Amino acid sequence: MNCQDWKNRGQDSQSLARRWFLQQCGIGLGGMALSGLCGSPSVFNPSVVEGAIGSNPLAAKPPHFPGKAKRVIYLFMAGGPSQFELLDNKPELAKYDGQLPPPELIKGYRAAFINPNSKFLGPKFKFAKHGQSGGEVSEILPHLSEVVDDIAIVRSMVTDAFNHAPGQILMNTGSQQFGRPSFGAWVTYGLGSESENLPAFVVFSSGKKGPSGGNSNWGSGFLPTLHQGVQFRNSGDPVLYLSNPPGVDPDLQADSVNAIRSLNEQRLADVGDPEIATRINSFEMAFRMQTSAPELMDVASEPQHVLDMYGIEPGKPSFAMNCLLARRLVERGTRFVQLFHESWDQHGGLVDGLKKNCKDTDQACAALVKDLKQRGLLEDTLVIWGGEFGRTPMMQGGTDGRDHHPNSFCM
Repeated sequence: MNCQDWKNRGQDSQSLARRWFLQQCGIGLGGMALSGLCGSPSVFNPSVVEGAIGSNPLAAKPPHFPGKAKRVIYLFMAGGPSQFELLDNKPELAKYDGQLPPPELIKGYRAAFINPNSKFLGPKFKFAKHGQSGGEVSEILPHLSEVVDDIAIVRSMVTDAFNHAPGQILMNTGSQQFGRPSFGAWVTYGLGSESENLPAFVVFSSGKKGPSGGNSNWGSGFLPTLHQGVQFRNSGDPVLYLSNPPGVDPDLQADSVNAIRSLNEQRLADVGDPEIATRINSFEMAFRMQTSAPELMDVASEPQHVLDMYGIEPGKPSFAMNCLLARRLVERGTRFVQLFHESWDQHGGLVDGLKKNCKDTDQACAALVKDLKQRGLLEDTLVIWGGEFGRTPMMQGGTDGRDHHPNSFCM
């Protein structure tokens, strides 16, 4: 970008947006990042291999610049939550309920089911202001309204995708294309982990099914697979076959792991393949988790008032249980925890569907914020809530549902 470009662009002050400025500056920022990487002895030095013998490839690393957040909990509401019924009060929309929108509003609009005969659909729930900040929250989020002063609601989100799988992959990797590293993979690549006994990046899933984008949402892409997310179950062994089968002695198991490590180290020294380092780390992590995982999963050690705060029913897998396990993980040094809850895809049955989803998630989300705060963890933990896109202000056909809306949603 040269001075003439800036001058020409500046002739129209309305078009001089922050987004345009940052896009134009992207090359310069990328160059600055590259110059910083070039100063690292491990970037262009083939002799330095991530996970080299005698090192921990996931050892905690200092940040590239001072930052407040040390860990992330990402609450991903898969399906596209309706902002009009949850976090984005639009009283004017209620005035146009049942009316046809102006043709220019939907001309050229890409949607799955919206057509020129689709009418406006007013918000189905009431909003009220809460806390000292006066944040507006829907009546079906009574618990989240209690922590409104501890959260920031962004109502200006946009995306390029209007279908679930590409939308979810875009939100988690920055691209609709497969093969890119996920958010959690980049965080662990840059910062490592503060735990040697639990994975650096853990994923939970609840609801009807898993996210539409599958494990690409937590994959490592072109980074070493060491940085991909590890999917946990929320009851029993977090990973299948983690416990030794009957008759296997722990000492014999340790001898086997050490022997396999020795063979892998020899191969790593010969070829320098970072995936071998990943294999070594995976075997040893699984062995250590045989001790650390049972303690992590034993929520019976939690006070009853904490279980009640989350709304956990003992022995029942749930989003609430996942939230509590997320807190226990970050307490123990896990860098990135992601919780997927599905499905918020209300093409029809908007009222009943949202009531059910909020019943499943509202109390636990608020409890997580409260719990982190009372333990002093909220100050340096980034907690994110959101989905892949929002919902349209028009109804879908003649139903009480909304279509996908990439042009406006909340987080």
